[in-house]
Formats: sequence, structure tokens, C-alpha cells
Amino acid sequence: MGVKIREFNVNVIKTDHVVAAMLPMQEHCRRLPQSNLDLLLPPIDVGVFFCYQNPNTSGILPTFWSFSSMVKVLKVSLAETLVAYYPFAGELVQNLAGEPEILCNNAGVDFIEAWADVELKEINFYNPDESIEGKLVPKKKHGVLAVQVIELKCGGVVVACTFDHRVADAYSANMFLASWAELAQSKPLSQPPSFQRSFLFPRRPSYYDPLIDSMYLPISALKQETTIIDHDDHVISRIYYVKAEEIKCLQSLANCNNTKFTKLETFSAFLWKTIANGMEKSQRNNHKNFKLGIVVNGRSRLSSGDEDKVKLLKGYFGNVISIPFGEKKVKELKEKSLSWVASVAHEFLENAVTKEHFLGLVDWVEKHRPEPALARIYATNEDSPAVVVSSRFPVREIEFGWGEAVFGSYHFPWDGKSGYVMPMPSPKGNGDWIVYMHMLKGQVDLVEADASNVFKPLTAEYLNLK
Repeated sequence: MGVKIREFNVNVIKTDHVVAAMLPMQEHCRRLPQSNLDLLLPPIDVGVFFCYQNPNTSGILPTFWSFSSMVKVLKVSLAETLVAYYPFAGELVQNLAGEPEILCNNAGVDFIEAWADVELKEINFYNPDESIEGKLVPKKKHGVLAVQVIELKCGGVVVACTFDHRVADAYSANMFLASWAELAQSKPLSQPPSFQRSFLFPRRPSYYDPLIDSMYLPISALKQETTIIDHDDHVISRIYYVKAEEIKCLQSLANCNNTKFTKLETFSAFLWKTIANGMEKSQRNNHKNFKLGIVVNGRSRLSSGDEDKVKLLKGYFGNVISIPFGEKKVKELKEKSLSWVASVAHEFLENAVTKEHFLGLVDWVEKHRPEPALARIYATNEDSPAVVVSSRFPVREIEFGWGEAVFGSYHFPWDGKSGYVMPMPSPKGNGDWIVYMHMLKGQVDLVEADASNVFKPLTAEYLNLK
């Protein structure tokens, strides 16, 4: 029997301001420059949230947790965490060249306490536009980071953050959240952050592969290349789960010709082909080509096995991502095998998983500064709709002291027409994936029509919410 889902409102009880507990004088009011890779990110906010069941119903924890005691732990530990992650307590300002940089002035973080008259099992996670947007995830009004903690009718709690993507990628956000959880439990930081930008300095003389010109473009070229795809279509968000056996089955199909593709390559290829199949069959579709991009984390690529660099880059806070992409005819994606489509994805990824690619990208940005630039796949034109699949940045098991999160997800409802898909490990830890999708409604409809056996709407039953 299904759990009844319903609409709800979130009522703000209190808004406070949390600053770093103690900021070293040399960091106070220091300006932290953005790296060249940070400068490739537009001014967009990213949300992430974690759901916890009532900690007092299991009978396992020795301590009784009231909402006020949870809030106190979160505030105190956040103030301590901001000492190490001081850019999150700052503000983005413009330098003399008009570029963004972080003013580390300890302006602080908005901390919102709220109440929602809904039980955790009644929240419609499948439709984030209804349940998450403007409700579970806070709107960041100023600064770099905002936090919201919501008490639910059942005694459950939702802890959510919204951060400026120009300051941090998902890897950095995960690192911050893990550190916050460690300090909440009075543990030492297992991975202190590093803000050393030197390994992302441009080279002298600079050099980059001309292929990067096909991946990124200056903002001044955007107006000439970009048009609206479809006035009648709009972007929506959905969350699914994909069973581990389905992922293995797809990987087996893709690896049929003595090739070996990763799960991410296979998943991305399947999504690319699935949407193209529907586009080819649709009488309304007039698009000849279709683009797919995959986000690459450059940390391991830049270290090249050097132990000191590995350690430094593991803790590096900022953006170290690139978005290579491929473009193929819709008809070709429909007619070719999954193995062939996966090989296309593998081929365009190969060009971006090297140290030279990321160093070249740094040099490319330097050549175009101070003019802002953007990943070309986000400059969607009328003939080539696009979808970007993120690397599987894990939503770590964030435990503040009252039990593990029963569910967590990123929420990335940006205004662009290019779709964004983020696969994450399931909180069950059984190999399943949670998949957040933010795409044109027409594309989502195609996925649900042709691949409902793979993409299943996320439900309270799946999460074992009671």
C-alpha cells in the first residue's frame, strides 16, 4: 500500500547569523582570488539536503534529541567548521578587473530554523519542484552559503545548504559537510581544506589544445550562438532510483564487443540514446542533433601520481571540473547500438581526463581574461538540445550525532535550457543509484515513456520511511 503524499508549507521560526568561531587575523578581510577554473562557473546556486528520521523512536541512541538541542549542535559546530572553511563565511565581490573574488570578512552564514507540518514519509521526493524548491532548500539571499534546518511533524529533521557554485564544486561541498559532521561529533577533521591556488596558475609560456575552443566560449560569443529551444517546453526536476542490477545489465550490453566501459559512461550513453529514441519518434521534434556532456573532476588528473600533490588536491577547496561533450545526429543515436554510443562518450571523455587538458584549460581562461567564459554545451542552440551528466560525486553519509541520513540529494534547478543529471549512490549502500534530473519536460517524458523499467520514481517505500 502506497504512502500518501501531500502538499505542505515551511514556516520560518527564526533566522540567525553564524560566523566563524575564531578567524586568524591574517585571514580576516583577506581577498581570496578565484582560480581560472572557478572563473568558468556562472553565478548559480546549488542546494543539497539531508533527511533524518526522528532519532528518539529507534531506542538505539543513548541521548534524547530535541529539535532545539540539534540546532544548538549544528550552530556551534558550524561556527567551528567556518574557521577552517572561512571562504564560506565571506562574500563574493568584484576586483578592479571586474572579476569575482572572495572577501574573507567573516560576514557569516544565514542560519534558518523552520517548521513543516508534514511527516518525512509524506514528502514527494520524486517531484522536487513541489517539495524541495523553495521549501526544503533555502534561498541564499547574500553571502556564499545559507543553511536551513527544518523540524517535521514526525520529529524528523531536514538539514539543507545552498552555496554559490563559483566558490565550490560538489566535491568541495561534500568535504565541507563531512567536516561539519565530524566537528558536530567532536571528532578531528579527517581532511582539512586547502586553498592553495598555485597548481592552477597559468604556465609561461601558455599552451592549450585547440580542442578547448570547441568546449568553451567567451560570454561575448554567447548571444550570437544561443537561441531558445522551444517556447512551449519548460524545465522540470525529478528524482529516480535505479537498481544495481539494471546498471550492471546496461554495462553488460555496452561491453558486448570486448570493450569495457565504466558505469558512468554506460549510464550516460543509455540516457543519451533513450532521449534520442524518443526525439526521433516524436512528430513534434525538429532537432537534427543532440549533445551529451559529462562533468570530469580534475583533482586526480592533476596530481599525476605525485604523493604530495595527491594529498594537496584531495583537500583542495574550489572548482576543478571540466565538461567535455559529444554531438551526434539524433537518428544515428537511435539506430546505433548502446555499445557504439558508449564508445562515443568514452572518446570525448578521453580528451579531458588528462593533466594536460586541465593545465590547458587554465591557460585558455588566462588568454581570455578578464572576459567571462562558459562551457559551450550550456550555449544550447536551436538544432542541438543538450544534457549534462555529473560525475558521481557522492552525497556522503553525513552524521551529526543523531543517526545517518535516510536520504540526501543535490538540488540544482538552474535557469538554462540544457538538462542536468546527477547520479548519486543510494543511501541503502546496495549499489543502487539515486538520479536527480533537471531537464526539459519533453525530455523527461521521453525517459519515463521509454525507460520506466530503469528510472523508477523515488518513493517513501523505497527509502523505508515509516
